Amino acid sequence: MATGFPLEKCHAVITGASSGLGAEFARQLAPHADTLVLVARRADALEAVKDGLGTAKTRVLCCVADLATDAGREGVLAFLDAHGVKPSLLINNAGLGDYGSFVSSSVEKTRTQIDLNITALTLLTHAMLPRLERPGGVVNISSLASTLPMPDLAVYAASKAYVTSFSEALAVEMATQGVTVTCVCPGPTPTNFSKTARREDGGDTNRDGQDLLRIPPQRVVREGLQALQRGRACVFPGTGVSIAGIVFRLMPRRLMRFALKRRMEKP
Repeated sequence: MATGFPLEKCHAVITGASSGLGAEFARQLAPHADTLVLVARRADALEAVKDGLGTAKTRVLCCVADLATDAGREGVLAFLDAHGVKPSLLINNAGLGDYGSFVSSSVEKTRTQIDLNITALTLLTHAMLPRLERPGGVVNISSLASTLPMPDLAVYAASKAYVTSFSEALAVEMATQGVTVTCVCPGPTPTNFSKTARREDGGDTNRDGQDLLRIPPQRVVREGLQALQRGRACVFPGTGVSIAGIVFRLMPRRLMRFALKRRMEKP
């Protein structure tokens, strides 16, 4: 029965590892892991993360792949086989957002959000679970947004609601099979997310109140890994985010929609 995942001497695959939370997962796992496989689309950024780890005892491999495609996901599996890596931990961190109304969104970016946030995470997890050494671990990065129907971030929030629900169900399924599944739901965190979520016209989203919930990537990752070690199915890093997660989950949906409508009406 899965009671928690031990970090020491793990073999971890980290997606979206070229920056932000993915790079921070690599930094915090480097002192413990035997192998780190860093996955992202940009080879130069992956190499920069690798060079910055400053560890001699950990084997660090960079795998360039576009996880939003079937070929990219298959490429990751082939890479693991080619390098003789038998993973014990999968960290599904790769994701994409899009600021602005749904009706004005581009079809291409909307499709990519769904392909990356939902399809890639689901199918990569499905392919990796039979490969995971036991004890095994899966960390899925969701968001505080998963508890909200968020105007101007509708597809992203909905995709993260899927990630949270999927992760909690999987945690129950895998509990007797030696695999710990933990869903991490951070609030506002200073990463490259906002930069990539902005549209070409510079459009942004309403950030009122975010400063009260903002915590650094280092704390998000630290609390996420602690939750994995303790066998927790879901964690909202940071005191404010944890309280907000409880409030948002318990708030009547009619009241929530009213509050969100009022927020949208602000100039």
